[in-house]
Amino acid sequence: MFERSDVLHVRNDIQKIIGSRVRLETNKGRHKSVVNQGIISNVYPSIFTVQLEGSETSRKLSFSYTDVLTNTVEITLCE
Repeated sequence: MFERSDVLHVRNDIQKIIGSRVRLETNKGRHKSVVNQGIISNVYPSIFTVQLEGSETSRKLSFSYTDVLTNTVEITLCE
């Protein structure tokens, strides 16, 4: 979905979809991955945060833009 040329492009692409529902697939190593759904809530200079859905308590995850560049986190827009 995102052009993986540099951190600035990834940040700008994520900033455009603030408030959108996304599916995150996080690679945890050794063929393990975690899939979450949530809403991109904020964009900061070094990280972005995602408010998770489906949990009884309010839970946020944060990721760096380099996670997206290195394919540690894959973001897919939900419709």
